[in-house]
Amino acid sequence: MKTKVGIIGATGYTGLELLRLLARHPEVEITALTSQKYAGVPIDQVFPSLMKHLPLKCEELDVEKISKKTDFIFTAVPHKTAMETVPLFYRQGKRVIDLSADFRFKDAGIYEKWYQKHTAADLLPESVYGLPELYREKIQKAKIVGNPGCYPTGALIGLIPLVKKGLISLEGIVVDSKSGVSGAGRDVVLESLFCEVNEGVKAYKIFAHRHTPEIEQELSQIAQKEIRVTFVPHLIPMDRGILSTLYVHLMKKMKTEELLHAFQDHYQGEPFIRIYSKGKLPHTKDVRGSNFCDIGAAVSEKGDRAVIVTAIDNLVKGASGEAVQNMNIMLGYPETMGLQLSPLAP
Repeated sequence: MKTKVGIIGATGYTGLELLRLLARHPEVEITALTSQKYAGVPIDQVFPSLMKHLPLKCEELDVEKISKKTDFIFTAVPHKTAMETVPLFYRQGKRVIDLSADFRFKDAGIYEKWYQKHTAADLLPESVYGLPELYREKIQKAKIVGNPGCYPTGALIGLIPLVKKGLISLEGIVVDSKSGVSGAGRDVVLESLFCEVNEGVKAYKIFAHRHTPEIEQELSQIAQKEIRVTFVPHLIPMDRGILSTLYVHLMKKMKTEELLHAFQDHYQGEPFIRIYSKGKLPHTKDVRGSNFCDIGAAVSEKGDRAVIVTAIDNLVKGASGEAVQNMNIMLGYPETMGLQLSPLAP
């Protein structure tokens, strides 16, 4: 029997990506879609790309009604809305993956410093941070998974092996990331309009981006000491993708081949991590539409500094694809099920 899945907030970009992925998942049946704006409207009228794929109408959020026809819930709603919604399904006995930031933090105080007051802080101990490459065993047993942010996914995958192996200084880590416009969501916002974004690149929210404490939380947990990073996000004129360039100081002199071997050793057997050979660096086009995270690296001539480059699709590995990967782990399905997508051709 297929798992019956409900998507709360199905008409944003992450909701659409969940629909695209789950509609082809052999062990899943999508049985409920909610949307405040499009309640009563067939989903293929909202997204014509889904015609002949998903004959469902969007509906208003009715927790009891949706719980009766679902086994598993994704919440793809904004921050604050999620913390109001997730507890309702949790109390109905549903396992939930939340794509907002509301269940990513263990310390409610940190969340409240960067977002707003947390009204479901009692459930934070129940939640697992949903980075499979770091918390696979905990995700398997979790009732609530806080799906990682897009920027943190690319940054953490590039830094975790280096911190775990003690290869880099924990001081002076710089995360320089460039994101496509879909990372800002589907709502109409002045800064995301075509004429504002096209033919330009800009940095934004330096020292003020909400993904900073998420990156720091996970690196600090690994190192068992407080780590601070300099995170600089940029908006670039493309639909999707994130390229993260990570600048670090090495604890001992190394060659590029040695650093790449450290990545290969750490991520051996990981289905969605691809390590480039020396002289090759990732390109966002090479992961577009897929759940891959590609990693390349270069070490300075003196062997004391390194630059790591990661590329992900912010809507797939950076959001909905990672969510499906987490669902597979939680339900005991093969981790790659429904995600065996080749990157889209240029």
